Amino acid sequence: MKIFHNEEIYIKNDNFSESIFKENTMFFDIETTGFSPVKAVVYMIGCARRIKNRIVIDQYFAESPDDEADIIAAFAGELESCDTLISFNGAGFDMPFLRSKYKKYKQNDPFSALEIIDIFKELTPLKPLLNLENYKQKSIEHFLGIEREDKYSGGELINIYYEYLAEKDDSLLKLLQMHNYEDVLGMTKLLAILSYKEVLKNLSDIADIAVKPYTAYDGRKMNELIITFINKYPVPKAVSLHDNDNYLMLGIKNSSIRIKIFEGELRHFYSDYKNYYYLPHEDMAIHKSVATYVDNAYREKCKAANCYVRKHGRFIMQYNAFMQPEFKHEIKDKYSFFLLTDDFINSKQMVISYVKHIIDHLFRF
Repeated sequence: MKIFHNEEIYIKNDNFSESIFKENTMFFDIETTGFSPVKAVVYMIGCARRIKNRIVIDQYFAESPDDEADIIAAFAGELESCDTLISFNGAGFDMPFLRSKYKKYKQNDPFSALEIIDIFKELTPLKPLLNLENYKQKSIEHFLGIEREDKYSGGELINIYYEYLAEKDDSLLKLLQMHNYEDVLGMTKLLAILSYKEVLKNLSDIADIAVKPYTAYDGRKMNELIITFINKYPVPKAVSLHDNDNYLMLGIKNSSIRIKIFEGELRHFYSDYKNYYYLPHEDMAIHKSVATYVDNAYREKCKAANCYVRKHGRFIMQYNAFMQPEFKHEIKDKYSFFLLTDDFINSKQMVISYVKHIIDHLFRF
């Protein structure tokens, strides 16, 4: 087994990364000769931790497949002083692979007592917002402006490892070491990508609420509700997401959401329609206790589809029964609306709750 030890000056990137990358935090990445832990070998494990103003990177390398048990044991020893373990797709690949190896060699599982953060997994709900071609580590690094020397993929390095085993060529070893080194070091800089999720999940401060006019694509003059909020942490760069009803823009320090306002008539449907009568001439439903005073010729028993009262006003969409009463065009509509009132606009707490409601719909955290 070879051990490589290097240190880099720790440069504080942002407050969010600083809040996670503490001295009891470990980043790690493994290199293997395949996907199956039964058939493949883990030949390198790299890990990075922080000691004051330095990033310490240790790499454990199997000079032969017989070193596998030694490098996983050495890595387990590194984890004894940590309580948080961070990886990129580690929950999906690295940890299950290593757990299989710890079981094979009858070594203790070192992961059970650790808090696990998988950057790749954390990004899954954010894909509609980031809209990247793919979500590999190198793609995230490119998005964040992180550069690296290594040009190989893990798969391409498998043959290079086998060549090294046959030739013991130091230039081949350097390629293997560099790839793992840059994966681990790059991971320490990837934390900033998770600030988007932190901002969306921890909305707490509304900067402005306003109803403003805009011109629709068909030339109609309409209004929208614009809510501006202050990010808990700065994000790396501005991104946006537009669906049929909302336009969300995350700026570096401040963000906003623009919500279409429907102005016109909608219906509030009563769920207990068997207790109501429908009045065709008035196009509305009334409770049976009142309907007794209406001539039978002017009333009929309600069905679910016509058991409603009509309301004219300004409405905004909701994706479940967030506010009552709720209004729809038709009873089978998937989503409903609620009245946009001055009381709602003037209540920052209600507005914060509504923005969280939209964010939950968009991202399914």
